Amino acid sequence: MPHFPTKPVYIDGRWLAGATPEPIPVTNPTTEEVIAYVPRGSAADADRAVTAARAAQAAWAATPQSERIAAVEALHKALESRAPQLTDAVVDDVGTPHRIADKLQTRLPLVAVRDFIEAADGIEEPAAVRNSRIHRSPVGVVAAITPWNYPLLQTIGKVVPALLSGSTVVLKPSEVAPLVPYLLAEAVHEAGLPAGVFNLISGRGPEVGAALAGHPGVDMVSFTGSTAGGRAVATAAAQGIKRVALELGGKSAAVVLPDADLAQAVKATVSSCLLNSGQTCLAITRLVVPRRNYSDAVEMAAGAASRFTLGDPRDPAAKQGPLVSAAQRERVRGFIDRAVADGARVATGGSACPDGLDRGYFVRPTVIANADPGSEIAQEEVFGPVLVVLPYDDVDDAVDIANGTPYGLSGAVWGPDEATAIEVARRLRSGQVDINGGLFNTAAPFGGMKLSGTGREFGRLGLEDYYEIQALQL
Repeated sequence: MPHFPTKPVYIDGRWLAGATPEPIPVTNPTTEEVIAYVPRGSAADADRAVTAARAAQAAWAATPQSERIAAVEALHKALESRAPQLTDAVVDDVGTPHRIADKLQTRLPLVAVRDFIEAADGIEEPAAVRNSRIHRSPVGVVAAITPWNYPLLQTIGKVVPALLSGSTVVLKPSEVAPLVPYLLAEAVHEAGLPAGVFNLISGRGPEVGAALAGHPGVDMVSFTGSTAGGRAVATAAAQGIKRVALELGGKSAAVVLPDADLAQAVKATVSSCLLNSGQTCLAITRLVVPRRNYSDAVEMAAGAASRFTLGDPRDPAAKQGPLVSAAQRERVRGFIDRAVADGARVATGGSACPDGLDRGYFVRPTVIANADPGSEIAQEEVFGPVLVVLPYDDVDDAVDIANGTPYGLSGAVWGPDEATAIEVARRLRSGQVDINGGLFNTAAPFGGMKLSGTGREFGRLGLEDYYEIQALQL
């Protein structure tokens, strides 16, 4: 076994050894080398963490809101001081190119913390409704189960609103890329949060995640991951009638309306699709264009995708790094091969190994043409650098294609003007829609419809999910 030490778990304000001696290796997706080990947590670890969170919850809820806000501000400061380490951990753990990792994986989550702090202002003030007074109280103990693709942003979206509300947290990060959550735990410790308010245990979903979702001491489960994983979490949580927030998969479409700027729309859609090697839940992975523009759109998309240089994420010239694991690489290649077998055409990229990259979990930026809107490649979340270009006949047809998957997380509309684009966007069954290139906003609610999940994260509406509502009739 390599010399890397196994990291501990963080329970009740202390770093402890996990209950199970067998560790989980953490692999660098660029070099395919083991870079760390984390504990393979167990139901016993989950129980220890929930017990600590439950014991700390009443005192944390009774702490004045101003003090809870000050604690989160201290956490923000501790994270900010670790920004270079956080970025390096994402590069090594996920494979995100360094420049993008610093901007989106480190700096954007820090903005989200500030947005939550601003959203907390006045949220706990009682509201009068005729003869009733409406109060908010913390939901209780929160199990936060987070993914590997945006390890800090997705964790901030759960942990910070829970802490601000007066709830306590047990965090179970993905075992695939757990290093950033460990840095978060270090920041929590430095910020001086009371023991038990925040706890971290690593491990696999079927073992630790399931134990947390079904634990009688947990009041709310917030999960980000696959739709299959979300179903398992919701089923386990349902036994205790727990509150459940699910941020799941997506198959988001960009609808390019007639007379929109086609070149700008294609360029932005390719960039969205290939961001983080396509491992982004809200990535725009379907480009829906007027039939008369179809050939041009495919050619433009293929040209833009081919300019995404593959390489080591620490190389400034690399615009796309590897996928997170060998299993993920093979999954994406399988989607491409099955699409070709179904009659689709690869306009650029494909499943073959990239030239000059003899190690690392790389998949070439790929554009698929001639696919049926109902085919697997146009319906299912690939979670890799694969864009499907689809033609439509009229705007109603475009809306049908965009809405014609089981998912509804994100989307985009490109129109000749804002009003026209908004009119079409309001017809899309998606939790958020970008209008003519609108940017992601951490002060706005984020979440999905249909199989993309329930609940909202970020901003005031994301914070409100962590409160119970009580009405006093006077």
